[in-house]
Amino acid sequence: MNHLSTPAAPIDKVVDDLCDSSTIRHMCPQRRHEGEPLLSNPTVRRIVRLACGLMFPGFFEEEVVSDLELRSRMTVDCHELNRLLTSQVCAALCFADCECGDCFETILSRSSDIAARFIERLPELRALLDTDIDATFAGDPAATSTHEVIVCYPGLRATMNHRIAHALVGLGVPVLPRMIAEQAHSDTGIDIHPAATIGHSFVIDHGTGVVIGATAIIGDNVKIYQGVTLGARSFVKDEHGDPVKGIARHPLIGNDVVIYANSTILGRITVGDGAVIGGNLWVTTPVAPGERLVQANPENFRKM
Repeated sequence: MNHLSTPAAPIDKVVDDLCDSSTIRHMCPQRRHEGEPLLSNPTVRRIVRLACGLMFPGFFEEEVVSDLELRSRMTVDCHELNRLLTSQVCAALCFADCECGDCFETILSRSSDIAARFIERLPELRALLDTDIDATFAGDPAATSTHEVIVCYPGLRATMNHRIAHALVGLGVPVLPRMIAEQAHSDTGIDIHPAATIGHSFVIDHGTGVVIGATAIIGDNVKIYQGVTLGARSFVKDEHGDPVKGIARHPLIGNDVVIYANSTILGRITVGDGAVIGGNLWVTTPVAPGERLVQANPENFRKM
């Protein structure tokens, strides 16, 4: 006799309680169409890996591919990416708009079009990521090569996911970009909302604890260190006391800005071109172009 087994009656009672529709506040939207796909984190992770592998051949495969095999391998991977992305975009569209009256064929056709348009953007995304890779290598004396940056650097990993997720945001895809962003967040400790706009040659050094909000806009040649937050200072609330969504509330960071470790910049303020924000600062007012913010000299506190 197995003394660890649970009597059937208590399990039946628990299942009855859990199935009581009057107590279920959060249930995944019901499937409305035959053959409707489900969102899948493992599939989304595979989509990101395929996209990165197509942009940077050889860095994301588990086996060596010769130069002669490269084109055929990339063709196969591109078709797989198209199939998986079409399925997950379709799942996201159905998930986010469960009351939508469109027929499944219409949703699937739209998903296929979005997947094709995303794949067409891969060369453009690679060119943009090349600037991030080069800037990261140039700015880190410890980096031995751009190849090391691609393979090892969490800041670039998070940026890759962001570039992919942001492209999908631009194509009108719900849910899926956030899943891509949160996978990078889980893997690297870097939290970039997929709607944030980031210019070229972006560098996140070390990276753990970085937070970039949805409406943040970051210019070109910007470098930020670990623990930096580009967040919201306060939220406009509706008549029920709930935050109003869709309002721009995060900082605008100019070109050629450096933000050192653990600094927090809050609200819809502008940090001008060429500004430098020192470490461990709390910034809630605009910063002029070229301005350098640093902590007060401890000697000044002793004299007060």
